[in-house]
Amino acid sequence: MRSGDGTGRSGDGGRGRNNGTAQGQGGRCVCPSCGHELSHARGVPCYKTRCPKCNAVMTRA
Repeated sequence: MRSGDGTGRSGDGGRGRNNGTAQGQGGRCVCPSCGHELSHARGVPCYKTRCPKCNAVMTRA
């Protein structure tokens, strides 16, 4: 293990597990059926959200 280079134990440059995409913050939920988009609500996964237009399960954009 290197010491003092600031990368932490994972060696990913300090970006964390998701490679810096920060998918848990902000973003969009998209309906795969009709294409309707909603802002992602913090703490609520897109797959637990239903499309208000066609009632399909939303996916993460």
